[in-house]
Amino acid sequence: MTLNAKQPEDRATAREYAGLARDLFAVSYRRAPGLTVAVLLTQALSLVTVAGIALTLRAAINGAIRGDTGAAVAGAVGAALVYAATAVLNDLGFNVRGRLVDKVAVLDLPASITRDIALLEGLEHVERSDFLDRVNIVLTAPWGIVNGFWSAVTAVFGVLQLGVSLLLLGTVSPWLTLLLLFAAAPLWFDRQGQRHATRAETETAEATRLQRHLFDTASEAAAAKEIRVAGSGAELVRRHAALWEEAAAVRFRAQLRAAAWQVSGWTLFTAGFVAALAVVIHRTASGHGSPGDVVLAITVASTLRGSVEAAVGRTTESVAAQRLVEPYLWLQRFVAERRTDGSGGLATPARLTEGIAFEKVGYRYPGTDRFALEELSFTIPAGSVVAVVGEYGSGKTTLVKLLNRFYRPDSGRISVDGVDLADYDGAGWHARTSAAFQDFGRYHTVFSETVGLGDLPHLDDRERITEAVREAEATGFVDLLPQGLDTRLGRALGGVDLSEGQWQKTALARATMRREPLLFVLDEPTASLDAPSEQEIFQRQMARARELAERTGAITVIVSHRFSTVTGADLILVLDRGRLEDIGSHQELLARGGRYAELYGIQATAYAES
Repeated sequence: MTLNAKQPEDRATAREYAGLARDLFAVSYRRAPGLTVAVLLTQALSLVTVAGIALTLRAAINGAIRGDTGAAVAGAVGAALVYAATAVLNDLGFNVRGRLVDKVAVLDLPASITRDIALLEGLEHVERSDFLDRVNIVLTAPWGIVNGFWSAVTAVFGVLQLGVSLLLLGTVSPWLTLLLLFAAAPLWFDRQGQRHATRAETETAEATRLQRHLFDTASEAAAAKEIRVAGSGAELVRRHAALWEEAAAVRFRAQLRAAAWQVSGWTLFTAGFVAALAVVIHRTASGHGSPGDVVLAITVASTLRGSVEAAVGRTTESVAAQRLVEPYLWLQRFVAERRTDGSGGLATPARLTEGIAFEKVGYRYPGTDRFALEELSFTIPAGSVVAVVGEYGSGKTTLVKLLNRFYRPDSGRISVDGVDLADYDGAGWHARTSAAFQDFGRYHTVFSETVGLGDLPHLDDRERITEAVREAEATGFVDLLPQGLDTRLGRALGGVDLSEGQWQKTALARATMRREPLLFVLDEPTASLDAPSEQEIFQRQMARARELAERTGAITVIVSHRFSTVTGADLILVLDRGRLEDIGSHQELLARGGRYAELYGIQATAYAES
């Protein structure tokens, strides 16, 4: 199964909701068992208070009418005590639940979400709008998801509380139990309305993401210079506001529809409530009930209204959380499918003996019809240095991403020593690869750490870090940093900033931390450097490639737009619009006089004239 295959359904199933509820309860109990029990206990005790208030008030009224002072006083005192207990339980339950939600939402769920996103194999998901839309919602969702679950638990107890109330009303007249239907109406109507809000949240996710991107662009230091020179600040503000208005308009219309559903439900309940009171008054006037029954009915009915209102409120919170839960469950399905998509578990070989072969490999990006790579077939012998050249858009970077197993082929296969690359354990393969990419990361941390992250087990190995810095020809500028390897990077964090070329050398140093990779990729590793620096680095990296080949049979792949740097490669792949146009050594390709020879000649002439 490839990442271009069928995607997860938008709507979650009841089983998924039940599974999420089970997981959230388990996480809550594991994080704070005392708070979890306290929440459940306060909710359970609230069931008793409903009956307690109604029964003690009836006893007080009937006792007073009979002239039984003791019964009347006992009933009044009991009612006062139950009222006090109700107030304490409500306040305590609210505070305890809030504390529990905060703990789980801050300490557990965000870590789970981040882990799922960060550890998912490949890159395609972070380049897809549907994935990014969900992530945009879910990153701010932990508190809402946990609160929604406990709101649902509270709503269940609210329904039980309604049941107790209806049983009491049934002791007055069985007809009063019909209030259950009217009490359920606001819940059902409210759910229908919230579906509009949930749909609107997903529909506006892209606009919200673009809005955030514009804000980040307008406020980040990297773009500040261009914005001020071009005078584009006002245009960015205008577009930011337009996106906000677009999203707000869609959500406002959804909220209006949700409000209309809510009003309809409450209108129906009010009609039932009035009818119930009329029944009780008529029975008492006809001699079929006591004044205490009237008080009980009014008290329970009033409590019923409050209970329904509370239940609706908790249910509303729970249903409102659906706009967060649906994207969260979608991401969980997405992650689960990628973890069971046929990835193998074979151990990565200790060294390469045969090499890497592409067998009619084709790949196209999701949402596009054109192949980025098509029918690629070639073999890279173990221990060789291969260069990939071609004009912009020819598929060079896509090929590199396939080798790194960031993408899976849509057709054909890539084999490593005769075994399909997909059959190897993904984490194991990544542990035996190193790469310096043209779109490298800029980690704002201590310099030694930003290099050491290239080989996590040796994050604090100063000797290895120093060697990696030397391999990247970065020793010169590192020695000039205020604290050398211990210098903090990033002005926003109180550190120093590096030039583009220095950042690129830092990324290259990070890529050379691993000493025994099977695949070493240099994807335009010197694009920000001058020609002399580039030549020195390529000479050093070419020597390193030969050492790796002796040690592990490693293959080194070089992607470069400067043809002069790849002439020493054992094999050169010439790509053109996603197809392999030619393959051979530098001399062989020049002798053929094809596209490579033409491009090499054009570039050589351009450099000579400059």
